[in-house]
Amino acid sequence: MIGLVGLGAMGGGYLARLKEQNYEVFCYDALPEARARAEASGAKVAGALSELGDVCDTIVLSLPKAAIVAAVMDELGPYLKPGSVIVDTSTSEPDTTKQLAAIAESNGYSFLDGPVSGGPLGARSGTMTMIVGGDAAAFAKVRPLLEAMTGKLAHIGPSGAGHTVKIANNLLCAANLVLMSEMAQMAEQAGITLSELLTGINAGSGRSGVSEVNFPKWITNEAYDSGFTMGLMRKDVGLATGLATRLGIELPATEMIASIWENSRDMLDDSADFNEIFKYRKRSNA
Repeated sequence: MIGLVGLGAMGGGYLARLKEQNYEVFCYDALPEARARAEASGAKVAGALSELGDVCDTIVLSLPKAAIVAAVMDELGPYLKPGSVIVDTSTSEPDTTKQLAAIAESNGYSFLDGPVSGGPLGARSGTMTMIVGGDAAAFAKVRPLLEAMTGKLAHIGPSGAGHTVKIANNLLCAANLVLMSEMAQMAEQAGITLSELLTGINAGSGRSGVSEVNFPKWITNEAYDSGFTMGLMRKDVGLATGLATRLGIELPATEMIASIWENSRDMLDDSADFNEIFKYRKRSNA
């Protein structure tokens, strides 16, 4: 039986996908309303984290931030069976991940970092990407499960590697959204439509996931319904600047991008879709 902790937008997608793939899932969320939704869908819901540790050899975490991951593991850890594997799909902090992996090793279970990209739709459809760090033997043990949840799966290195690369990935996405929004303004002033700009960019070396996916899927049609919020991207950008500080390195371009996302608060609430940064750059350049 597979354990699942966290039943928000991503965790709810995992639950639907795993049930579709005929996995038996035992799930938990701290919020009663989230547990009620899962139960209404026919899922087996635990009343406490300890219940998952008693019966599940593999437990997937889908949680908002590192502090919550650590708190969950403090509560869950004592109940885990030897040989169990925890897969943390949250966008967490590498230092926290390394600490939790060390605790896991000393207590006979494994803790893998497996952050994902692809949003709630990717979680539901099994098309998301997962980048895994941690013990290779533990990864091999849970690989069939992870393959059922993902479209792209890669084990890239030791504990913390997955979360480090995910932080880099999200910072690049944040930067590309800002840069593409500025290029859209420049093109408009030059008499070039956004559609024409995207056609040219996506045929050249400046293309990116933002120009190929985000703009046509959520921005040019003004849908802004990716399921990933401004607040979540601001958090992830903060993780990038925080990691740079702890590593003792200066990243001036990253700092500038971070300031744009932070300064956009005067227009865009944390609940807004993260692709709406396009509106902020358009307004600021008006």
